[in-house]
Amino acid sequence: MIRIGIIGCGRILAAHLEGYQLLREAGINDFEVTALCSRKAEDAQSYVKRGEGPPQRTPVSNIPGDPLAVGDQYLSDFQPDTGVEIFTDYRDLIASDRVDAINDFTIHSLHHQIAAAAFEQRKPVLSQKPLAVTMAAARRMCEQAKDAGVTFGVFENLRFDVGVRHQHWAFSDEGPAGRLQMAVMGNIGTWWAPDLIVAETPWRHDLVEGGGMALDLGPHFFDMIRYIGGSEVETVTAQTRVVEPTRYLLRNGKRVEPISCDADDTFYAHFELKSGAAGTMFGSWGGHGTATSIGDGPVFYGSKGRVTGDRIQLDGEAEQSLAALYEANASPEMKEKHFPLGLTNDFALSQLDWLRAVGSGDQPECSGEEGLRDLACAYAVVESAKAGRKVTIDEIMSGSLRDYQRPIDLKFGLT
Repeated sequence: MIRIGIIGCGRILAAHLEGYQLLREAGINDFEVTALCSRKAEDAQSYVKRGEGPPQRTPVSNIPGDPLAVGDQYLSDFQPDTGVEIFTDYRDLIASDRVDAINDFTIHSLHHQIAAAAFEQRKPVLSQKPLAVTMAAARRMCEQAKDAGVTFGVFENLRFDVGVRHQHWAFSDEGPAGRLQMAVMGNIGTWWAPDLIVAETPWRHDLVEGGGMALDLGPHFFDMIRYIGGSEVETVTAQTRVVEPTRYLLRNGKRVEPISCDADDTFYAHFELKSGAAGTMFGSWGGHGTATSIGDGPVFYGSKGRVTGDRIQLDGEAEQSLAALYEANASPEMKEKHFPLGLTNDFALSQLDWLRAVGSGDQPECSGEEGLRDLACAYAVVESAKAGRKVTIDEIMSGSLRDYQRPIDLKFGLT
C-alpha cells in the first residue's frame, strides 16, 4: 500500500482527486491518501469528507476540459474508511510516518524545497509542472532524486490526453501520418482575457516567483511537441510581452484588487527539433473582443498527411476521424500503453504512470528528467526574448545562459 501525502490544496486538487477516484473505480487499490497539507488548515479540511468541514472554493474556470473547472471532489468518495491527517507545514507531513510518497501541487517556487525534504527522507515525489522555478532548481531536484534512488515524476498531464495519445500514434512508426515535419499552435484570449488574474493567483504574474505564460503553459506545449514529434527540441527563437501590465479579480461583474505584472502574459516562439521538424507556437492571456485559436487545436503536418484535433487528412484521401482510425489500426500493445485498464482521464493516467513506477522502483514515463527538458524549452522562450537571439536547449540545460533566471536564482539562493 502506497500511502500518499498531498502538499498543496488549491483548486487544482479537485481534478487530482477525480483522477484518483477513477483509478479506484478501475480496480487500483494499492494506494490511499493519508495526509493533506495546506497553509490554511481549512483549505485541506474542505477536501476530506463530503458533507463535513469547511466549504470548498468554487472552480475559477468554466472552460470545458479545463482542470480548474473541476470541483466537488472529496477523499471520502473513494476512501471512506481512511483517516486523513491535516498538516500546515510540508516538512511535518514529509517527516510523518503516515506517508510513504509525496504529491506536490504547490506553486513553482516551492517545488525544489519540498523535493529536497522528501528526497532526504527517501520518499518518492510526483511534482506539479513546471518542474521548478528555475533550471538550477530543477537540476538540483533531479540530482537529489538520483542520489536518493527514488522515483521522481512530474505531473505533465497533457501527453496523457486522449487526443494527444492518438496524435502520438499518428506520427509514430506504426501510424499513418509519417514523420512530423511542421507544427503550429496558438491561442489568444482563450484564458483569463483580457486582463484577469490567472486562476486568481497573483504570483503567476510575478517574474521572481517564476510567473508568466511561457513558464506556465510552455512546459505543456513543449512536452506535447517532444512526445508527438519523437525528437528533442534543439533551438528556440522567441519574443515575449506584457500586454496587460495591470490585472484584476472579477467580483460581481466588476474588476477589483488590481495588481502590477512584470512576467509575460504573451509569447511567440519558433522551435526546431533535432529530427529536422520545425514549428511555431504562441499564446496570450490577453486579447480583447473574442478568442482566436489555430485549427481544432495544434496543427501537425507529417510526410504523409495533416492532423488537427480529431481530424486527419492523408495525401489523396478524404478527411476522417483520427480516433476511428486509431481504434481500427493501432496495435493492441500501443493501445495498452496509451490507455491501460481502458482509462482515458489524463489525470488518472498520469497518476497511474507514477504509482506503477513507485511500486516497481523505476522512473515513470513523465520522469523528472522529462520535466527538466520541458522546463528547459520553456525557459528557452524567455531567455531568447531577453537575449534577442536564437538559443539552444543545450545552453539552457547547462546553465550557461540564464540571464532571465538570475534574479529568481538570487531570491531563492540558487546561485
